[in-house]
Amino acid sequence: MAAVAQRPTGPRRVRARRWRVALRYLALVVVLLVMTGPFLWQLSTSLKGATEDIYTSPPRLLPQHPTVDSYRHVAEIIPVWDFVWNSVKVALSNVATNVVGAAMAGYALARLRFRGRAAAKTVFVLALLVPMEATMLAQFATMRSLDLNNTLVAVVLPGCIGAMNVLLMRNAFSAIPYEIEEAAIVDGANVWQRFTRIALPAVKGTLAVVAIFSFMGAWDDFLWPLIVLSDSEHFTLTVGLNYLHGTFSDNQRVVAAGTIIAVAPLIVMFACLQRLFFRGVGEGAVKG
Repeated sequence: MAAVAQRPTGPRRVRARRWRVALRYLALVVVLLVMTGPFLWQLSTSLKGATEDIYTSPPRLLPQHPTVDSYRHVAEIIPVWDFVWNSVKVALSNVATNVVGAAMAGYALARLRFRGRAAAKTVFVLALLVPMEATMLAQFATMRSLDLNNTLVAVVLPGCIGAMNVLLMRNAFSAIPYEIEEAAIVDGANVWQRFTRIALPAVKGTLAVVAIFSFMGAWDDFLWPLIVLSDSEHFTLTVGLNYLHGTFSDNQRVVAAGTIIAVAPLIVMFACLQRLFFRGVGEGAVKG
């Protein structure tokens, strides 16, 4: 009879556990450096003065004489705050339409019984397989036929309700126990009351996920605003920052400062919603 391998016990088991924990933390540190390294380098470059070499070898992360002159130069070269305001309007409109529209569509797909529900779900899944570039020409023709070209409305409309967001909300609503909704029906609650008073409070985490993804998608979008907008007063921030690259000069400090201005709102939004964002992973639990 073959001898059964014994698991390490005592000090050996403790050492093995410590090695596993150390390797996990090492992997986390490596991922952290890879993810945050470019941002920290851009932040450092934006704070370096004109007399400081940004191409030193070995690279120097901390600026010797920190200054915010690059941020002032951004405002002198382009009307950056007007572009920021345009991006805020587009991003907030995108968040509002996606949160409301995706929540209502997701609830209908998850909880309501109607003919063609399975086909509707299939359409949303197939919509994820179509690349944005394949529909851009049709979208542009639609905006032109509606006389909406060169307006912020045209920037918002194509992404006002995302197929992925609808499916996320459907999965979140599907995880709510049916017994709770049946009890509400017995109490005389109609569909709208069940949606607003029972379903929505139970999926706050997923709503936060949809809000963050919608804000990031609208804020970072470059190609569609570049195509549909022609007047500089309607430019979003991503399009406007392109003018920091001159034809005959390219100040990397100013470009880095513009990048930090563009990234800062995303960091603030995630910091405000991170608790709900991580709660969305285990969505579906209903608290009394």
